[in-house]
Amino acid sequence: MVLGRGGMVTVLPLLLRRLAGTRAAEGAQSSGAVVRIPWALRLRLQGDARRRRRVQGRVVATRPGKLLLRSRRPELSQPSWQTVGRWERPQLVSAGWKHRKACGDYFQLEPLQEAAPALQAPSADAAQGPSFAEMGLQPVLLAALEDLSVSRPTAVQRLAIPALRRGRSALCAAETGSGKTLAYLLPLLDRLLTCPEEPAGAPGPPSPRGLVVLPSRELALQVGAVTAALCRPAGLQVRGLTGGGAAGGLRRQLRAPPPGPAVLLGTPGALREALRRRFLTLGRLLWMVLDEADVLMDETFTEPLEQILAHAPLTAGAPGPDGPGESRIQMVVVGATFPAGLTETLEKFSDVGRFDTLTTRSLHRLPPHVKQKFIRVKGKDKLPELLQLLKERSAGSGAVLIFCRSASTVNWLGYILDDHKIKHLRLQGQMSADARAGIFASFQKGDVSVLVCTDLASRGLDTSSVQLVVNYDFPDTLTDYLHRAGRVGRVGSKVPGVVVSFVTHRWDVDLVRKIETAARKRTGLPGMDYSV
Repeated sequence: MVLGRGGMVTVLPLLLRRLAGTRAAEGAQSSGAVVRIPWALRLRLQGDARRRRRVQGRVVATRPGKLLLRSRRPELSQPSWQTVGRWERPQLVSAGWKHRKACGDYFQLEPLQEAAPALQAPSADAAQGPSFAEMGLQPVLLAALEDLSVSRPTAVQRLAIPALRRGRSALCAAETGSGKTLAYLLPLLDRLLTCPEEPAGAPGPPSPRGLVVLPSRELALQVGAVTAALCRPAGLQVRGLTGGGAAGGLRRQLRAPPPGPAVLLGTPGALREALRRRFLTLGRLLWMVLDEADVLMDETFTEPLEQILAHAPLTAGAPGPDGPGESRIQMVVVGATFPAGLTETLEKFSDVGRFDTLTTRSLHRLPPHVKQKFIRVKGKDKLPELLQLLKERSAGSGAVLIFCRSASTVNWLGYILDDHKIKHLRLQGQMSADARAGIFASFQKGDVSVLVCTDLASRGLDTSSVQLVVNYDFPDTLTDYLHRAGRVGRVGSKVPGVVVSFVTHRWDVDLVRKIETAARKRTGLPGMDYSV
C-alpha cells in the first residue's frame, strides 16, 4: 500500500501480485492476510462493469426513426431528433480511428432535407421571396433569365441583388452551388444599362466598364458563357482573357467591334500581362468582381492581383492611373470561404471598412441535403474500394468526380482506370493550356461521365450533372472539403448526390473528427468565420 495526498492509493501491479500470491498460498486465509481495495477504485470497477453490461444487453441504442448520423456500430448512431449541446463532448465514431484496428469502420451523415438550402423560402410565412422583376431589374435582363430557364431567385440572390443595385462595394459569402454568379452579375449588369456610356475618345486599347477576375481558365469560360447570355439581349459585348499562349493571343482575345467590350472576364496572369503590354486599360471601369476570393488570395496569384488592382482607379492607399481621389469603382468580393489575408490585400487599394458584408445562413455548414460517407481504410485498400464504387454504378446514374491530392496521383489513377476499361477524363494544373482546353466542357456535356482531378475542379465550376464525389485523397483542410462536397447538390441538380471520403492517414482523422462533431452539434465547421 502507498499513502497518497488524498488518502490510501493502491498501485495496481502491486495489488495484482498480492492477489496472485493469495491464490498460490493455501494458508493465506488461515494466516489472516487481507488485501484492502480503496473505495474509489472499487466504485470505478463496478461502474465499468455496469456500463459493459448495458452495452452488451441492448441491440440498438437509438429510438427507431430518421437518423442524422448512421454508424456501423448502432450505439453510436444519432437520431435526427437528438441535439448535442454546445459544450457537450459527443461520443464520436471517429474517436478511435487513429488505431490500425479501426480500418473498415465507417459512418455516414444522412440527408435531412430534399432541396438545397439556397432554394428554401426566406421565412415560414412566405411561400417564396421577391421575384427578379420585383427587385427592379431591367426588362432585357429578365428576358435573358427566361431564356436561361431561371424562374426564381435563390437565397444569396435575394440578399445580394438589392444591396449591389445601391452601388455599394461588398463582401459576398455564400455556400457552394447557391447561385453566386447571378447574384453579382445581375445587379452589376443592371448598373451598366442604367449608366449611359461615355462617347468614345481617341482610338486606343480596349477599356471595359466591368471586370471579373477568376482563378482558372475553366471558370472564366463558364462564367463568360453565362455573362454573354445575359448581355446578348442588351447588346453588350463580352470578352474573355486567359493565358497560356503567345502575346498575340491576348490581343486577339480582346479584339471587338467599337465601342469595344463592355465586360471583360480574365485570369490574373493574363490580365497582368495585357496591362503590362498596354493591350488593355482600366480607366473607364465602373465595377470589379473578385470571384473565388480564397483562391485568388493564394500566393500564386497575390502579386498579379495586386498589380491589377493598382491599375484600377481604386484610391485608398495607392492611387490609380487617374491620380488620387475618390474611387468610383464598385468592388465585389465573392466566395464560399474567405482567407485570412484578404482584408490586408484589399486595404492597400480600397477602404474595406465601407464594404457591406453579405452572408447566408448556411455559410460554412455541411450541406444538409447531401449524403456524406466516411470510410476508414488502409492506403492499399483505396483502389479496390474505388473500383467497386464505379462498377456498382448504373448506366444512367450521373457523373462522377474523383478528387486526388496531386497531379501525379491523377495520372497514376488514370492509368489504372484505363487498365480496367473505365472511360474517364483527367484534369490537373500541370497540364498545358492546350491539353486542358475543352476537358471540363466535354465533361459537362456528358461525353464522359468520370473525371479524375485535383482541387482545380473544386472551385466554382458548375457540376449540376454530378451525382457522386469521391475523395480518393482526403482534403488537406476543412475549406477544401466544403468546396469538394459542394460539387453535388447544387442549384439545378436533379438529385442531391453523395460524397464518399476515404480516410487513410492519422492527420485525416483530425479533420474527420471536426466534421463529425459539427454534424452532431448542427453547427458550422470550426475556424472558418475569422475573415467574414
